[in-house]
Amino acid sequence: MANLNLTDVGKAYGGTVEVLKNIDLDIETGELIVFVGPSGCGKSTLLRMIAGLEKITAGELLIDGQRMNDVPPAQRGIAMVFQSYALYPHMTVRDNMAFALKLAKKTPAEIDEAVSRAAKVLQLDDYLDRLPKALSGGQRQRVAIGRSIVRDPKVYLFDEPLSNLDASLRVATRIEIAQLKESMPNSTMIYVTHDQVEAMTLASRIVVLANKGIAQVGTPLELYERPENEFVAQFIGSPAMNLLPGEIVEPGTVTQIRLDAGSGTIAANISTQDSDRGMKVNVGIRPEDMIATEADTYAFAGKVEIVEALGEVTQLYFEKAAADAAAVIGKLQGIHAGVRGTHMKMTVDPAKVHLFANGRSLLYR
Repeated sequence: MANLNLTDVGKAYGGTVEVLKNIDLDIETGELIVFVGPSGCGKSTLLRMIAGLEKITAGELLIDGQRMNDVPPAQRGIAMVFQSYALYPHMTVRDNMAFALKLAKKTPAEIDEAVSRAAKVLQLDDYLDRLPKALSGGQRQRVAIGRSIVRDPKVYLFDEPLSNLDASLRVATRIEIAQLKESMPNSTMIYVTHDQVEAMTLASRIVVLANKGIAQVGTPLELYERPENEFVAQFIGSPAMNLLPGEIVEPGTVTQIRLDAGSGTIAANISTQDSDRGMKVNVGIRPEDMIATEADTYAFAGKVEIVEALGEVTQLYFEKAAADAAAVIGKLQGIHAGVRGTHMKMTVDPAKVHLFANGRSLLYR
C-alpha cells in the first residue's frame, strides 16, 4: 500500500477565498486516518484534493514519494467511496463491481477472481446476481466499497459513506468497515465523517480540522484525554466538555484552582510554576467526570433544569447563571430519579481536570 505526505498544502478558490492552509500531515502505510471537524471546515475538500478531484493551490502531495499535484485522478492509485452509492441501477452487483476492471481491459479470469475475493470479504456472495434496487442501504454501500476493493488501490478514500443510512444500519456498517480494515491490515484508508462515534471507533489517528487548518492530530484516546486546545476539548466527546472560569491560587506539581462557580479550591494533577499564580484559566471537566458531592468544597453548584434518563446514565443540564453563560452538563452513572429541580454540588477527580489559558492547554506549554 502507500505512504502519503502533505506539506504546507492549501486550497483557495479564485485566488482569494482561502478554505485550507498550511496542512502538514504524514500518513503511514496501514493507517486508517479520520478527518473530522465542523461543517465547512474543509475535510471533504482535503479528501478531494488527495483524490485529484480538487486542484491543490499551494504545497505538495506525495504518494510513496511521488509528487501527485498534477497527476490525473485515474493515475494516482486511489479508490474513493462517496456518500451516495452511485451504483448503476441496470447492472447486477457482480457487474457493478467488475465495471472498472472491464474498462481497465482485465481478463475475464482476473475479473472473476477479484470480484469473488471482494464479495467474500464483504459477505456479498449471495447477492452478486441481484440489482441494486433489491438490496438494503447497507448492502448497497458494501457494493460501493467492493467496487473499490477490486481495483486493489494504493489508498482508499471514504467521504461520509454512512451518512445516508439509518441509525441501526450505520452501527452495523461501521462494524463491517472495522472488520474490513482488520482483514486488510496493510491498506491505507482516509475517512471523512462528522460522526464522533465513527471517528473514535475506526481511526488509527484522528485529524481535527478547524479555522482552515489542523487543530490537532492524535489517536482517539490522545484527543480525548489530552486535547491541545479548547476547540478539540469541546469537539471530541459528547456532550461537550464543560469549561468553567477560574484562577490558579496555588501552583505546583498539583495545582490548586478556585472556580467562579464553586467553593473553596479544587486540585488538578497538572504542574504549574510560581509565575502562574493568579492566572485566569478555563477549567475543563467532561460531563462523565462530574461527581455529585455534599462537601463544602466543590467545583460547581447549580439547579438541575433538565434530566435525560438514558438508563445506563443520567444526563443533568444545569440552569444557566446568565443568558450568555455556557451550559453545564453532568453525566452520572445509573438512574437518578427525582433530581430535576434540585440544587446539586459537583466536584471532580484531580486526574480528570484540564486547564486552558488563552485557549491552549497548559499541558502543551
